[in-house]
Amino acid sequence: MEQADYLHEELIRKRRTYKSLMWVGLLSVIMLFAGLTSAYIVRQAEGNWLYFDMPTSFYWSTFFIVLSSATIFPIARFAKAGNRKMVSYSLLATFALGIAFTYSQFSGWDELVAAGVFFAGTESNASGSFLYVITGAHLAHLAGGLFALIFSWIKNALGKYDSENYTGLELTAMYWHFLDLLWIYLLLFLVYIR
Repeated sequence: MEQADYLHEELIRKRRTYKSLMWVGLLSVIMLFAGLTSAYIVRQAEGNWLYFDMPTSFYWSTFFIVLSSATIFPIARFAKAGNRKMVSYSLLATFALGIAFTYSQFSGWDELVAAGVFFAGTESNASGSFLYVITGAHLAHLAGGLFALIFSWIKNALGKYDSENYTGLELTAMYWHFLDLLWIYLLLFLVYIR
């Protein structure tokens, strides 16, 4: 086997391994949120549950994260074409929308406090506490996604990605799309499971 063929086969093996590991990680996150939402349902059935409207900012969050999935969607195509400039723009636009999502999440928490829904304390209720924990856990995972976007942007700026080697970009996009779908699920859950 020639050296070029060997390197190509090695790159394909690494890509498959990394994607498999990403799926294992995503499944563990799914299990975490399945546990949280299951606990939410069980606790809600016990009674003494405060009903309140979702903050408007959470709907803006949804807009920002769905839009961010659209900005990162073509990143592998840009990388395959060797267009580092568009890869950079895609990562920066997605990062900016991720920051907008984060800001709207904090704004949503401010709306909750203004409505008398607290995380803890004498005036708190389990429904509010669950809402803060679920949205906070998602936001923590989104912080990991923001870090991945910055890391990928730096690697792209250093010329580490090319038309053959762009697995890191694929994994970053895969994780970001997952965060998008997870948020949509969580919002629908929190709105309709009352």
